[in-house]
Amino acid sequence: MEWTRLLSTKRQRPGRHQDVRSADTDLRSEFEKDYHRIIGSASFRRLQDKTQVFPLDKSDFIRTRLTHSMEVSSLAKSLGQNIGESILAHKKDTSFTPGMKEDICNILQCAGLIHDIGNPPFGHYGEFAIREWFERNLPVLKYHGTPIEELLEEQMREDFYHFEGNAQALRLVSKLHFLVDENGMNLTYALLNTIIKYPVASTQIRPKSGDIREKKMGYYYADRELFEDIVMETGAGNCRHPLTFILEAADDIAYKTADIEDAFVKGFITYHSLRDELRKLQNREKKLAVPEQAEWNRFRPADKLVELYERAKKNGVDNPGDYAVKNWIVKVQGVLIGYATSGFTTHYDEIMNGVYKTDLFADTPAEGLVKLLGEIACKCVFKSETIYRMEVKEAVMLDNLMDRFMGAIIKYDDPAQKLNSIEERLVSFISNNYKKAYRYHAEGQPDIYRLYLRLLLVTDYICGMTDSYAKRLYQELNAIMA
Repeated sequence: MEWTRLLSTKRQRPGRHQDVRSADTDLRSEFEKDYHRIIGSASFRRLQDKTQVFPLDKSDFIRTRLTHSMEVSSLAKSLGQNIGESILAHKKDTSFTPGMKEDICNILQCAGLIHDIGNPPFGHYGEFAIREWFERNLPVLKYHGTPIEELLEEQMREDFYHFEGNAQALRLVSKLHFLVDENGMNLTYALLNTIIKYPVASTQIRPKSGDIREKKMGYYYADRELFEDIVMETGAGNCRHPLTFILEAADDIAYKTADIEDAFVKGFITYHSLRDELRKLQNREKKLAVPEQAEWNRFRPADKLVELYERAKKNGVDNPGDYAVKNWIVKVQGVLIGYATSGFTTHYDEIMNGVYKTDLFADTPAEGLVKLLGEIACKCVFKSETIYRMEVKEAVMLDNLMDRFMGAIIKYDDPAQKLNSIEERLVSFISNNYKKAYRYHAEGQPDIYRLYLRLLLVTDYICGMTDSYAKRLYQELNAIMA
């Protein structure tokens, strides 16, 4: 892969002709224009009311998808600066220029903002609930007397069984943001390619292959032509775009550390429980035989946490545990940025040749810490009774919304079937932008493909909901007083 193609400024709709005056006054790069398109979009604003970990939380401190996305954006840009400078300083690639460094920073900043923009309400559990709804219902839902599962082509069917927020992100920014025309936000291909974490279709998922790009699907059957156009333009083909590795590292750093901090603030973990878990890791890995061991020993995560705690006590801080954990998070982020940078530059040739199969922390001293942070969050938060109770409520709401809207949408736009009065009202609730996008892409298409697009229309609508809207709509449809 070559940076001259990877950093493609092509868009679905070419830029309109500009007069001399506008060309002289707008000095932004194409990727800086992407940033302003994203920031000004309603889809981005809605992230402020979407769950990161704790749904509908009333605390001002706890992160939402919006604050998480902003943190990922910041970390991704920082990583881009570090990695770009390293490529230049060590002459890793003679074709790489200072201008390219600036471009990758701008692309990564944008990618961080939209990497979760397709996620449904109620966090990642929302994805599970939607997938499981399709597993239960596609075999029994019928269209003109035949189970829909039997009517859909293989990839159409697998799209629903492997429903994925990452694939929904590409769909949202490229088609559903239907304001000017059918091209969505009309973002650059370099940016769109960067947010495609898994450049495979739903029929090509191989989670046990050992190749990270095959872990999940990256695009829907409905968006396959756009995907092919993007990867042909950038030259990435079915490989991951190099910037995707950097985006993923920024996401890992952001949520692995933020989940710990939010869990601490909510009381799911304490200073002492975190210290004890880190000591186990430190004792396990103190004989780690890697070149970076000396640098890792200077950090020693458990010792650093204790050092911060003792400093707080010495300085008379009222809550030394709070001081220690929050400052430790900042220190860890700095260390992980360093290892992600070295991970990319160390494996630069493999990444650029499309043969690197894992994340940037693999086989570094930071790998164990990243894994441990995820395990702590899973054990202390995600598998807690409090979260389980929330998720059961969320599943009830999402199942009910899927039941109601799917029942209506199967009949919608089908001359052979008539919507009843309730179904007509349900369809009227769906965003006109989404229905306009459906009509544009369904025009002249075969009946089964139109049915497939209508099923996607419901997931488009539900994924566009905020947590509060999904809860409120569920209550209204079920005549539940708030």
